[in-house]
Amino acid sequence: MLSPMDDYPVHQIAEPIRHVATSDRNFYDRYYFNCYPTESPDVFLIVGLGQYPNLGVMDAFAVLRRGDDHIVARMSKALGADRTDTTVGPLRIEVLEGLQKLRVVLEPGSEYNLSFDITFDATIPAALEPKHFRRQLERVTFDTSRFLQTGTWTGSLTVDGEDFAIDPKTWRGNRDRSWGVRPVGEAEPQGRRAVDGIQNFFWIYAVMQFDEFTISVIMQEDEQGRRIVEEAMRVWPDEARDNEWLGRPEHELTFCPDTRDVTGATITFHRPGGEVLTVTSELLLANYIGIGTGYGLEQDWRHGMWQGELVVQGLRHKVHEIEPFQRMFSPVDNLASFTLTEGTNTNTGTGLFEVAAIGPHEKYGFTSFTDTAQADDAYALAATDNTEE
Repeated sequence: MLSPMDDYPVHQIAEPIRHVATSDRNFYDRYYFNCYPTESPDVFLIVGLGQYPNLGVMDAFAVLRRGDDHIVARMSKALGADRTDTTVGPLRIEVLEGLQKLRVVLEPGSEYNLSFDITFDATIPAALEPKHFRRQLERVTFDTSRFLQTGTWTGSLTVDGEDFAIDPKTWRGNRDRSWGVRPVGEAEPQGRRAVDGIQNFFWIYAVMQFDEFTISVIMQEDEQGRRIVEEAMRVWPDEARDNEWLGRPEHELTFCPDTRDVTGATITFHRPGGEVLTVTSELLLANYIGIGTGYGLEQDWRHGMWQGELVVQGLRHKVHEIEPFQRMFSPVDNLASFTLTEGTNTNTGTGLFEVAAIGPHEKYGFTSFTDTAQADDAYALAATDNTEE
């Protein structure tokens, strides 16, 4: 079936544009945004929208962390023929200027006490990240591409009747676009893969926005610490200036004892000549993006899952009441401040520190999916759980 996009010379395979190159049910195409104030970082908004062509579904969510409140608006609908339609009920994304300016709108609704009309304006060129690929037995579990941008926000946000004026001088964030194959929707029969067991997911994704540049860091490791994908890239606002590789990144995480809650992090970049750059991260506000949004904890609402022609729901939790096991199996998007030490120079910035330590990982002493950090010397100085801010 044809769609309006077929009138443009953008085809990549010998099919109409609505058909992707693989029939894998897990193919997806997604937007991600976050938005926060730099002066008083007590609000952290995350928005996502995804299309799943081989499942016939498009869904979206907005999740806001404010104080002890975890507020979710989520919606799902049947994916039509027009892939340029990026509206799911009350939530829509408008590309005002490709790779530069996008508008994100959530209309008010009785199911949730949240609405916004905000526009993202990029401060750096879109930066393509390394290909993310992972296989279990013969099945490809990850085969994705993604680009990122940092920028400023303009517009308005309303939560529980309180209005926030979104001023680009004080509101920042980052966005990404990713597409390819990754686990979505209902769980599939594992077959022989069940004998191998579930793959761990140790993941760090940091997007650090400084005044003069952005730093992007990616580290995914298997149980032994072997890298599946990594990146350490400095992106300059000037498109004529090449992105700068910062060296091999290494991580030191601090965990709250008896949990897997990360309370602090240091990342070092090791250049071939021996120079070491250091970034210390202060985690300011945790947004539990895996709870209520479709990333996999709730069996009745997962990305790409068929909900009906159009379904809109709202959820609300008190953060301090979120169960420890839910936090253990959920990636956490932390609003963070960063201090970069580079020789005699120091830069400070803000941004995203996304982290997940799910399953075994030798470096931090995790031998299963359920054990937690111990209160030994490595964690004795762990800070108070930042979920209770």
